[in-house]
Amino acid sequence: MENKTDLEQIEKSSRVKDIAGKTVTYILLAIWAIIVLFPFYWMILTSIKSYSSYNNEYIPKFYASNPTMQNYIDAFKTVSLGKYLVNTAVFTVATTAIMLVVTVLAAYAFARLQFKGKNIVFVCFLALMMIPNELVIITNFVTITNLDLRNSFPGLILPSIASVFYIYLLKENFEAIPDTLYYAAKVDGTSDFKYLIKVMIPIARPTIVTIVILKVIECWNSYVWPRLITDDSNYFLVSNGIQEIRENGFGRENIPAMMAAVVVISLPLIILFLVFRRTVMSGVSRGGTKG
Repeated sequence: MENKTDLEQIEKSSRVKDIAGKTVTYILLAIWAIIVLFPFYWMILTSIKSYSSYNNEYIPKFYASNPTMQNYIDAFKTVSLGKYLVNTAVFTVATTAIMLVVTVLAAYAFARLQFKGKNIVFVCFLALMMIPNELVIITNFVTITNLDLRNSFPGLILPSIASVFYIYLLKENFEAIPDTLYYAAKVDGTSDFKYLIKVMIPIARPTIVTIVILKVIECWNSYVWPRLITDDSNYFLVSNGIQEIRENGFGRENIPAMMAAVVVISLPLIILFLVFRRTVMSGVSRGGTKG
């Protein structure tokens, strides 16, 4: 009887410790979530405050007394934010599409095809990741300038159509696909290209979707290269647009409208990640696990 009582006390104590541990964990996660999300809350809050209300706040308020959407109208009227969004969408879609073709074909070649010097070529290929981005930007700038592609979409797109990291990630995923599928397909007379399209790409879809999403985010947030290679407003991306808003006096004076522009630019990426967050996590996990 005493043993049973002791066992019940041990189980009760274990449950209490488990509940206490989970409580502390959730509290810490909640605090961290507030810290991470507060800048986004403050950005949206500022964007719906009127210009006069914002300037009259000697002590910042954590709520908007009279919310207004006028700042969003001002952001589109004062600067060509709509044009910058269209330019960025064209740049993002074109770059991602071309990059995806290059990445899939290169990853398939390294993962499945057999040719002399493949391992040496791949090691040299990976070594490119050791080169600082600053050196790559200088080389790309000289090349694009010599080709007379400055202030053009090809000049914006071409340096971003290949990624060593994405090729490596997809190659690891392709190599995890059993060789028996490949041999069976070859026995049936399937070509390498058809095997890639019909078998490997559907199996590796989570990783491919992850690569697409990461590339879209990378293109949408691109700042240094567009700022360097374009000085014609007809080819400005949203990153250039935000810089122009800040530099032309409008952004420095009308902070609420500036925040409204930032919200408009950030919203597509936030929605994209929230919709595909599970696919991203699954793709990264699959790409990093072999066998």
